[in-house]
Amino acid sequence: MATKNLLLVLKLLMVLIFSSWVCIWVLKPTQLWTKALHSAEDKAKNTFIGDYGLDVVVYCFPLLALSIVGLLYLHILVKVGKNRSDSWRRLFISRFSKPTIIRSPLGILSAGELLAGSMFILFLAWTYYTRISHDFKKMTPNKSLHLNRWQLKLMMVGIRFGSLTEACLALLLLPILRGMSLLRLLGIQFEASVRYHVWLGNAVVLFSVVHGTCIMFIWGVKKSLANEMSKWQRTGRVYLAGELALLVGLVIWITSLPQLRRRSFQIFYFTHHLYIIFIIFFLLHTGDRHFYMVFPAVLLFALDKLLRIIQSRHATCVISASVLSCKAVELTLLKSPGMKYTPTSTVFIKIPQISRFQWHPFSITSSCCSNDDKISVTIKCYGEWTDALYNMIHEKLKSDPHHMECFPVAIEGPYGPENHFYERYKNLILVAGGTGITPFLSIIRDIAARNNMENLHTRIQLVYVVRKSQDLSMLTSISPLLLNWPSEAGELKLMIHVTQEERSVTTVREVLLETTKAQRVYFDTNCGKYSASRPHDLTWMVILTGLSFIIFLTCLVCLNHAFIHPGKKGSKLKTPSWISNVMVICSFIIATSCSVLVTILFGYQKSKNEIDAVVQNHEKDHSEMHLADERGSVEKHDIHFGKRPNLLDVLSENPIQTEESNVGVLVCGPESMQEAVALFCNKSSHRLGVSERQPNFCFHAINFSL
Repeated sequence: MATKNLLLVLKLLMVLIFSSWVCIWVLKPTQLWTKALHSAEDKAKNTFIGDYGLDVVVYCFPLLALSIVGLLYLHILVKVGKNRSDSWRRLFISRFSKPTIIRSPLGILSAGELLAGSMFILFLAWTYYTRISHDFKKMTPNKSLHLNRWQLKLMMVGIRFGSLTEACLALLLLPILRGMSLLRLLGIQFEASVRYHVWLGNAVVLFSVVHGTCIMFIWGVKKSLANEMSKWQRTGRVYLAGELALLVGLVIWITSLPQLRRRSFQIFYFTHHLYIIFIIFFLLHTGDRHFYMVFPAVLLFALDKLLRIIQSRHATCVISASVLSCKAVELTLLKSPGMKYTPTSTVFIKIPQISRFQWHPFSITSSCCSNDDKISVTIKCYGEWTDALYNMIHEKLKSDPHHMECFPVAIEGPYGPENHFYERYKNLILVAGGTGITPFLSIIRDIAARNNMENLHTRIQLVYVVRKSQDLSMLTSISPLLLNWPSEAGELKLMIHVTQEERSVTTVREVLLETTKAQRVYFDTNCGKYSASRPHDLTWMVILTGLSFIIFLTCLVCLNHAFIHPGKKGSKLKTPSWISNVMVICSFIIATSCSVLVTILFGYQKSKNEIDAVVQNHEKDHSEMHLADERGSVEKHDIHFGKRPNLLDVLSENPIQTEESNVGVLVCGPESMQEAVALFCNKSSHRLGVSERQPNFCFHAINFSL
């Protein structure tokens, strides 16, 4: 009861803080806010914290406080467990995650995404209209700038587009937070939220280009383009810094385009790290007062990044690797027993032998319930990095498969849902296409393990669509379970569609026994002194966020007192703008450095783990590969060749007969497949009034990483 009340208090506190943060953004462009803030700043100038400290508290504290309370809320929620899961989050996910628009240039859009997107667009329109209408009312031709009325209007239009850039930039980094993500409060995981980062990034570039183009056009009309572009003003806006920020932003955006990113991921990866330069030049261009609106996301992202670096600084080693016939590799890695994860979770992997800097995300295919000291990922070769991995292991198999040197890798993560969300459903329909099967491998393994312990008795229908029969080797790790599903774990029905291959009638058992034969190689683990450790606890993230903000504010106040003397009237106005900006940068560096130092000193990064017990289990894993050959079972699966399935018909004829009102439909695959499944779920929900026995199909799009 006490825990329930605490969760309720934290929820109310989050709503209050979020409402305050939204109110600040909505009121910020109004004259009411401007007058109130100036009055408060005048009073704060005579205090120790100063007007700059007041701005930091007003603009930065709400979002950071929301992050602290949210992380604390998630920590308690995880401790409570699945049996007392939060009904508020479940209600939000069920109501607002339903697909509303199936086909659009932006993909499948849920009701929550449409609502949030509409509100954000309305906010941008409000911000722009409020600012530009006030500018036009008090606008008079500026003799010092030598601009007539229309030129001044165009310049104001460009300037106010810059305020929209600021609003989008304040949110840009939030969707790509991994460990400290605020979106986890809404059940939105990192892989699903990346597209929000893409949308906001496009908006930042668009508004920045319009902002810069309008102003540079006016400079061209004045025939002073070269002179204005090269200016580095002592106070106020620094034009040159803004131009450099725009240039860097364009480079990042161009190299992020899907066509270029797929062709050369390495260029995309390295140019994306120019965001550091972009943020610095943005600060120099806009000044510290405008930067404080963006600063909370920058601080959270920096802490998230530094914690990830600390977690992954020690490399672990690969225990074994299986080479699949579909040109894929399954890696089994050492992990700390303390690393817990849920199915559909993702880990980021770096292999120094291929690249010392590139990190790539992969869906976990093992189950935390059955393996305390190992973790598995299945990697399909699609690009330079994955091809290099496949070729490296394939060459080692050819040379000497019985004596393999140590294979070190670095792991970051895992990141995934806090609870086993699919356990809300006694009946599951899993629809996968190609490599989209990887998240479902962990789900099936986990259901088998947990049902044996908890007797959940889940009914599962797995629909798997591939191009060639050799692609079915992706099922190698679970083929024993598919062919010999334990009756005490529930029911499992497998339906396979091979679209680009004709074959006479055969059974699923024959095809799986033919395609799921893999070559496995074991690596030397003597060089491995560490196993992959779990990410830092949510409670430590709470402490670190609050500590960083306090250190930043303290350093900023002290530096201002040291270098800017408020006793002299007007002295701060005469101080060059770059001094205030440098003090912000220095305070930020000191705050993050202290946080890293405290993290390392207090030992939140796990120490060495013994790996001998893990090595002794190799023979057991090897025998499981052939389990399907030795055991018999009744053939109850279907396989079809030579045509694409009509998913609407397949799902409509699903064999699950249930009295349960809800059936979980999880889909992972190409966009066309997700659209077809979403359309089926929408149609089924509209038919609920026709038949009371018709179950409600709940749509879940699972994002996977290769």
